[in-house]
Amino acid sequence: MADHSYFNTLQEQLAEGRLDRREFVRYSALLGVSATAAYAVAGRIAGEDFAPKAVAQDMPMGGAIRIAMRVYVVDNPHTFSWVIDSNIARQVCGYLTRTGTDNVTRPDLLESWEASDDLLTWTLNVRPGVMWHDGRAFTAEDIAWNLAHVLDPETGSSVLGLMKGYMMNDDGSGLWQDNAIEIVDDHTVRLNTRAANIAIPEHLFHYPLLIVDPSDDGFFGVGSNGTGAYTLVEHVVGEKAVLANANNETWHGEGPYLDRIEFIDLGDDPAAAIGAIASNQVHAVDQGDIVQLDAYKAMPHVQVNPATTAQTAVARVQVDLDMFSDPRVRKAMRLAIDTPSILEAAHRGLGDPAEHHHVAPIHPDYAELPFMARDVEAAKALLAEAGYPDGIETEIACKKDPAWELLAVQALVEQWKEAGINVSINLLPSDQFWEVWDAVPFGFTSWTHRPLGFMVLGLAYRTGVPWNETHYANAEFDAKLTRAEGILDVDARREVMAELETIMQEDGPIVQPLWRAIYNVSDTRVKGYIMHPTSYIFGETLAVES
Repeated sequence: MADHSYFNTLQEQLAEGRLDRREFVRYSALLGVSATAAYAVAGRIAGEDFAPKAVAQDMPMGGAIRIAMRVYVVDNPHTFSWVIDSNIARQVCGYLTRTGTDNVTRPDLLESWEASDDLLTWTLNVRPGVMWHDGRAFTAEDIAWNLAHVLDPETGSSVLGLMKGYMMNDDGSGLWQDNAIEIVDDHTVRLNTRAANIAIPEHLFHYPLLIVDPSDDGFFGVGSNGTGAYTLVEHVVGEKAVLANANNETWHGEGPYLDRIEFIDLGDDPAAAIGAIASNQVHAVDQGDIVQLDAYKAMPHVQVNPATTAQTAVARVQVDLDMFSDPRVRKAMRLAIDTPSILEAAHRGLGDPAEHHHVAPIHPDYAELPFMARDVEAAKALLAEAGYPDGIETEIACKKDPAWELLAVQALVEQWKEAGINVSINLLPSDQFWEVWDAVPFGFTSWTHRPLGFMVLGLAYRTGVPWNETHYANAEFDAKLTRAEGILDVDARREVMAELETIMQEDGPIVQPLWRAIYNVSDTRVKGYIMHPTSYIFGETLAVES
């Protein structure tokens, strides 16, 4: 397979210092260059060996691991809304690609992919020899069915938010042409797209895009067929999920080392997780609450595993309702907030202050704008101009778990008050909140990490997509977003991203207080438990010393 023509340009950008080594490897991998080859080229250009060193581990075999994590309904993977749901199903069903803790995307159920020079044609090559648990060969037809299913508007998958611009027709009612998903042969699928997009391999690892057995018609549960290292043997919502080693002779990845993986639901109270790992009832916690960090660090048998991420939460309004339909009100809500102090109050300063546009400083296409500082008088003036000289009254819905979210909302409410924005808090249990998260007029919603800045913009703010909880619809924003998605040159894309970020600050539907630094914890006997920036858990890489 010949390297993509833009690979030479990436090498020039690396040599000139326009790309750092990590971003060079990431973009090379997206274009179909193997990560190993990209690391080698980066090392040659810099005169150093940048390839990640394999760390030899003597991984114990057998036994079980117990991980504290919420256990929700998992019967429809293509409509998953939360990473924790996928952490159960991903042990059974694979993905076409996998984005690692280094944010580099590599083949998984695919052996490789190739992109045309104009990024309009993507050839996906099936990994040979992969079998479903029932012994049937994994083929291109399985891939095509899954892609068609997530892109069917009737399914309601958030994948539409990522792929609508290049796979769907103008109104989003169907594929833009009949052969948009083309089965070339048993081992090859071709995507014939209507617009260029550099991030397609990362889209294929969006957590609801699990590759399920077409014969299950999108359903997943105990005993479901899969291509992964484990099979689901027990699932009780609110209690536990148990997975057993599938003994899959054609498994293509690392491990598996464990006989069983058990996810234990300890409810909303983070103190329960601390008690459970302190008393050895669990071996690990899927994500630690920031207010409990010191308590975990004080435990001699516990290891804290941190990660820098683009995880966040936003105070978002629905723009087609009442006062929120006026962009002056929305901007006033942003101007009334000092994000650095919210970060300190809610998250102990661990992370970065946000800028109300949902693109993080760690994103390679982040464009630095003049910081949107607090200006209470300007906020009051905008409210008066919008017809609210005496301020506004409203209510925000939020959940009590994790604790930092309530702390952030309480801090926001106090700062809004100074601008005449009087907000009461409707505090809901997590289970109840997730039933209404996309329906409440004003809510505080958490969003996980995505490797590129424009990915979450497509998921959350593109017109008419399933996860657009704000009902935001801006034709100029949509057009610029689709344009940004297809620009290979990082500097050129950053110019368009600056325009998108500006639209969000001036017209957008969110108040965004912070970016999070996150961590998980594990018993020191656990091996392979690394904090993924998107909080993914890969069970086949885990082991526990007896």
